Amino acid sequence: MDTTVPATDVQRVLPRDEWVRTLPQTIVASCVLLLDAEDRMLLLRYADGQPAAGLWGLPGGMLDHGEDPVGAARRELHEETGISLEGDLRFIGYDHRADVLGTGPVLDFYFHGGRLAPGQTVRHSGEHDQDDLFALSDLESTPLTTPLPALTALHRAALTGTVVCLREGLSP
Repeated sequence: MDTTVPATDVQRVLPRDEWVRTLPQTIVASCVLLLDAEDRMLLLRYADGQPAAGLWGLPGGMLDHGEDPVGAARRELHEETGISLEGDLRFIGYDHRADVLGTGPVLDFYFHGGRLAPGQTVRHSGEHDQDDLFALSDLESTPLTTPLPALTALHRAALTGTVVCLREGLSP
């Protein structure tokens, strides 16, 4: 005689394709930190008509479908500055932001692209209208897309060979 009783508290398992649709969607971006011989960072200013118009930030942007973070960093750097890097990009950190302008979570990967060659020219894309080299001390009154504490931590990571894990632009 069968004495088993059906369980009533077992959660239904969703088919994989339905389960995947319930997962949070995250935007992934990659940025490149380039330094000159004086340890100043290359930043670009967003042009009028851009969502971040007037703000300064590192070269970078969102990954294309199927693209890995390193490939996106190289592509974005070239698209936004005309600079093609020969050597490896060294991973220096990431930042998880819970919500960016209502788009939901964003995960930014940061890479150190090395030193700019003396006299390196920067070609602007339609997205940016200016470029400049900034010491950390120059950034206190500069309108930035990446918070100054994050740029400071990334700058330190680039110089020391370390990696920084950020949340909302701050060290946890």
